[in-house]
Amino acid sequence: MKTRLDTSSGAAPAPDVRDEGHTRMRHLRRTPAVAVATATLLALTATAASAGPGHGDRHRPDRPGKTLTAEQTVEAMQPGWNLGNSFDAVGADETAWGNPVVTREQIAAVADEGFHSIRIPVTWGQHQGPAPDHTIDPDFLDRVEEVVDWALEEDLYVLLNVHHDSWMWTNAMPSDPAGVTAQFTATWEQLADRFADHPAELTFESLNEPQFAGVDDDAGDALLHDLNVAFHDVVRSSGGHNDDRLLVLPTLHTNAAQERLDALDATIDGLDDPQIAATIHYYGYWPFSVNVAGGYRYDDVARADMTGTFDRVQATFIDQGVPVILGEYGLLGFDRHTGTIEQGEKLKFFEMFGAEARAAGVTTMLWDNGQHLDRTTFAWQDPELFAQIESSWRTRSGTASTDQVFVRPGAVEPQTITLEKHGTRFHGLWIDRRPLLPVLDYRVRGDQVTLTKRLLHRLTDDAHGPQAELTARFTRGVPWDVEVIVADTPVLADATGTTDDFGIPTEFRGDRLATMEATYADGSAAGPHSWTTYKEFDAAFVPDEAAGEIVLRPAFFAEVRDGEPVHLTFHFWSGDTVEYTVTRSGDTVTGQVG
Repeated sequence: MKTRLDTSSGAAPAPDVRDEGHTRMRHLRRTPAVAVATATLLALTATAASAGPGHGDRHRPDRPGKTLTAEQTVEAMQPGWNLGNSFDAVGADETAWGNPVVTREQIAAVADEGFHSIRIPVTWGQHQGPAPDHTIDPDFLDRVEEVVDWALEEDLYVLLNVHHDSWMWTNAMPSDPAGVTAQFTATWEQLADRFADHPAELTFESLNEPQFAGVDDDAGDALLHDLNVAFHDVVRSSGGHNDDRLLVLPTLHTNAAQERLDALDATIDGLDDPQIAATIHYYGYWPFSVNVAGGYRYDDVARADMTGTFDRVQATFIDQGVPVILGEYGLLGFDRHTGTIEQGEKLKFFEMFGAEARAAGVTTMLWDNGQHLDRTTFAWQDPELFAQIESSWRTRSGTASTDQVFVRPGAVEPQTITLEKHGTRFHGLWIDRRPLLPVLDYRVRGDQVTLTKRLLHRLTDDAHGPQAELTARFTRGVPWDVEVIVADTPVLADATGTTDDFGIPTEFRGDRLATMEATYADGSAAGPHSWTTYKEFDAAFVPDEAAGEIVLRPAFFAEVRDGEPVHLTFHFWSGDTVEYTVTRSGDTVTGQVG
């Protein structure tokens, strides 16, 4: 690992894994000589790989006449990436949901970023003919095979599945068991036949996020059992490499509740097949994942949800010899935009996610529907986020209680943040590649770092907004950046408008909106999600700093009582709150400060 030397101070900063960019993770295309050397090295070092899945520089093991175990295959697939919203898109073609045509260059870019596997979600039903044959459009099947082959040629493992069919037609199984089973079986008969001679690096997943209309989860477990068994029977009887190809079976809803895990465990036990893996998805504690119900921080409740998930999965499957692929992970708020969850809070989520996955031995596949890797430029939309995800494949990083420090203009006071070291050691604070001075610029006491009044005076003036960025460096992992922001209490103004994106004039004055509460006069919750006073970020409200307003969405007013004032409390990241009242009368809305 190289370090950068600040020649003006003569001090060498702590290693920064961001210094080397993504080239650190690029893996060489293997020549035969390299393949032999790699296989030898893997054999010599296999016992040293105690960190489990996550080594970004690990190649696919060569298999000279030997079938890998399910555990070995799943381990070699870490880390993975989803080609989301392309072949699973519902519409005319793979561009129907806004992504460009899939190219060989896109697939190569995924491999070059250090991923070892690619999940290719495909929605087949819209490309199938009528019963009884349910023939898949041969041109579409050829196109999917082309992309599968590209991925294999790029040295990637592939996980191919049946995707949005789960809510388009397999969910009708309670009312049409024979019809759904026939189409599901016909689908996998065609896929198994087409890909029978493909190498073992191609793996199959029976069904994405299984769900069934009008029945409870226990009944759903039973229906899913039938589909998983049908899938297994079809593939195993189809010949070729399908005799021992890795098959991946989901829980109901790909949920990790213990009841769902137990149901899938029973199915796997009954199949008695060593080449099976289980799969779930994880998008975090729901209030945090979408920023609702006051879940705008990655707090102890959100952390416990994550640790509980991995603990259950490990105990139910991995400790019993069944490997697990976490086929999708991310945050649900990303479906709107990645800023729905505050930057530092989401970085803490992904840092801990990587650590928990490595500790449990779970292979993970990042859900990307186009919001992460730009499929035209092959650049990451949020490089800081990917740097954290990438680093977490191998090691822990230090974080902190916040990545924002707010300073009042003309009233500067020392500010304290709490470090979360995660087994690392704190190496100091830096700014613009220069080390700050302990005692004079900051003081360390245990896990607390206090920025001195002297430092904050030097870094700020009376202008609102971000004025400096400090970097906390640790002995490993990615650094933790902290913005120093000058802010005053925001000022709102009266307004009149309509329920179609009602804008509240706002002088943010450097501050940033965290969440919004909405209540009626009696204190009960107003608006969507009536079980909480805290509304969903970007669904009910959204700040627009460039336009100088806070926008209340139509979805908010759709569930507000006509003619009854709604009291709003806006919570800002500085800790300030501002009160406001809106009243809806038909499509007209009036707003008043206070």
